[in-house]
Amino acid sequence: MSNESETEVDEEAADEEEQAEGLQKGDVVKLAYTARTVDGGQLVDTTDEEVAEDDGVDTEQQEFGPRTIVLGENHIFPDVEQDIYGKEVGDEGNVTVAAADAFGEYDEEEVRTVSKDKIPEDDRYPGAHVDIEGEHGHVETIIGGRARVDFNHPLAGEDVEYDYEILEEVTDREEKAQGIIRMMLDMELDVWFETDTVEEEQLVESDDEDEDDESEPEYETVEVEKDTLYIEATPQLTMNQQWMMGKQQIAQQLTQLLDIDRIIVQEEIGGGGMGMPGMMGGMGGAGGADIEDALEDADVDAEEIVEEIEGAEE
Repeated sequence: MSNESETEVDEEAADEEEQAEGLQKGDVVKLAYTARTVDGGQLVDTTDEEVAEDDGVDTEQQEFGPRTIVLGENHIFPDVEQDIYGKEVGDEGNVTVAAADAFGEYDEEEVRTVSKDKIPEDDRYPGAHVDIEGEHGHVETIIGGRARVDFNHPLAGEDVEYDYEILEEVTDREEKAQGIIRMMLDMELDVWFETDTVEEEQLVESDDEDEDDESEPEYETVEVEKDTLYIEATPQLTMNQQWMMGKQQIAQQLTQLLDIDRIIVQEEIGGGGMGMPGMMGGMGGAGGADIEDALEDADVDAEEIVEEIEGAEE
């Protein structure tokens, strides 16, 4: 091998070592950023309220501030993530994301003619944003009984420029959980971690090689420790559309990202009475709890409740 080739190999190894020393996939960071279209400078997204105000955005309808993201989880465009890898807290960056990797190339075939009857009467005007048969688009023209609707993303065909600063690496578990939940649901929730000891039924493995394969499997009750994330339920959480439609998927993501065993959403019933925990996610984040499990977790005997009710009726 020539000296020149050896030098190239050494430089590549040095680059890889330097890359490994900075932020990597799975790290949780707080970013401040502003994204604009390359042509025209249209504001796409920002964490800076003053920037939003200067661009005429109604800042009362949304909250601004640094965003918590998990690197490698597609919480931001991959091109921006790639630029962050290997950097440190305090570093800044500027990345141009090509249209194809941002909101897609503009597709003329996505501009289609539909019956205007498919559009609500209040939205039958050029520029209106409409949802038709599960697709979102905006009305271009309406002539007679037909409407021309563009189903491309409003920013399709636009290259996007990101300016960002890495403000902090989040290492505290509760802060991580709160940041990820805020990113997913746009809500602030109280969370805490506990290690719970619970009973589980586990299959007993037999050492008898002659045992009949059709025999009933045997189980034993064992105590196991569960690393648990508790989330305090609020009225806002129960009404959150993303939560209502995808709580199991959210639970699964949280268990994976936080490396925990299960999640319990804890709701307080009454004004300072007993807390009623409701399971939302076990190993791997899947599953739920029925009312009997909830009563058992709350140390409430369902049969005693029934007896008390029947006694009161008599």
